[in-house]
Amino acid sequence: MHRDLAALFDRDLTSLMNELRAYPDEAGLWRVQGDIVNPAGTLALHLTGNLRALIGDALGGEPYRRDRDAEFARRDVPRAELLSELEHTRDIVGRTLRSLDDARLTLPHPHLPPSFAPDTTTGAFLLHLYGHLGWHLGQVNYHRRLTAARPDQG
Repeated sequence: MHRDLAALFDRDLTSLMNELRAYPDEAGLWRVQGDIVNPAGTLALHLTGNLRALIGDALGGEPYRRDRDAEFARRDVPRAELLSELEHTRDIVGRTLRSLDDARLTLPHPHLPPSFAPDTTTGAFLLHLYGHLGWHLGQVNYHRRLTAARPDQG
């Protein structure tokens, strides 16, 4: 299962990078429109922090100090920097997941948020993280199509 998860995270992180590349201009990554207060750039920063902390650091020993507030506060980070961070994250997540064995997936995850039962297995938590990535990937896709279609509104 850990190899399957590695392939799925790789696929969707690659899709997220492709979504960011598909914005017609860099400013669109940060455009806020209507009730959408977390533009694509913010979601990319959030996913980078989330996955680096909860997979790379917690499971792979790749040191990372997460600043969740900054993930939502930073603005106008250049597209090239976002893509570089996502590529690095994709590499860390893939390397970490491929290094796990199936037995590790049955043990509690070492760094669970308070909203999770303390005995939540690593496998179950990785499924949650994958769903979280997919949810935000869909939001980025929607944001890109919405703001590219009507960039004059905001």
